[in-house]
Amino acid sequence: MKVTILDDYFDSIRTLDCFDKLAGHDVTIWNDHMQDVDMLAERLHDTEALVLFRERTQIRAPLLERLPNLKLLSQRSVYPHIDVEDCTRLGIILSSSQHAGTPSYATAEMTWGLILASMRQIPQQLASIRAGNWQYGVGQTLRGKTLGIFGYGRIGRAVAEYGKAFAMTVQIWASKESRARAREDGWIIPDNREAFFAGSDVVSLHMRLYPSTRGIVTATDLGQMKPSALLVNTSRAPLIEPDALVAALNAGRPGMAAVDVYENEPMCDTTNPLLLMDNVICTPHVGYVTKEEYEVQFTDIFDQIVAYQNEAPINVINTDVLESSQRR
Repeated sequence: MKVTILDDYFDSIRTLDCFDKLAGHDVTIWNDHMQDVDMLAERLHDTEALVLFRERTQIRAPLLERLPNLKLLSQRSVYPHIDVEDCTRLGIILSSSQHAGTPSYATAEMTWGLILASMRQIPQQLASIRAGNWQYGVGQTLRGKTLGIFGYGRIGRAVAEYGKAFAMTVQIWASKESRARAREDGWIIPDNREAFFAGSDVVSLHMRLYPSTRGIVTATDLGQMKPSALLVNTSRAPLIEPDALVAALNAGRPGMAAVDVYENEPMCDTTNPLLLMDNVICTPHVGYVTKEEYEVQFTDIFDQIVAYQNEAPINVINTDVLESSQRR
């Protein structure tokens, strides 16, 4: 099959052990990011199986309709960037492993890296000593403080466990069903949302982005946080109400933020207000970017291509495509 892999920024996929699963296929790898439909249609015209790097490229109807040879989209996890109904209409299979019970431990670890870096002012201390100065200021100890996890899925649960290892008090706010699961797991559930934001020294967002969760963290929520508190977002930027985080930081509640995700990615705008704030740590959506995590993710992705080639597709999201092909 003619297989194309998009958005492999560092040409890292061919270095993975699991890349051997594509032996015998005609594989093209693109290392840049391209969203222009005309350019993508030209690049992908002969592609039969398209490998997507998470949500880096939008796969919408105007593009899909110009890819006459495309038979399979293979990726992992959620798919808000894909027009699934149009895939079905055009007879294109979407295979996407949902990796039940397996969180991205890399993202959970990155979350803790950002928490530690922020509370101990590690980037600022580094900048100070590189500039020929000595200590930058006084950080905060995590032990005994309250960690608030907003959203209680697989990653949120892992981050909560790390919080316990740091002897923090851990509290959860999420949907009613998720709060019930968190309570069963032994975590603290505050009386209300207001108490959650007001009582947390660190709030970390761990929720998927759906229409129902877009803007779920409001300016009011942020304004209830302590001036000494930290807001961490390694999930999705649109979970926060537009412009609310910058306004809240300027108002002093919360006092710090650490973000790994942005409204538009890749975000290369050096004038972005978050990049200009001394109390904010910004990283370029690298929560899941580790060799080990890539091995896990692309093993699933390449297994889906192999299964399709063997006429036994797996992890199919739009199963109507299979039913219509059987009827034919």
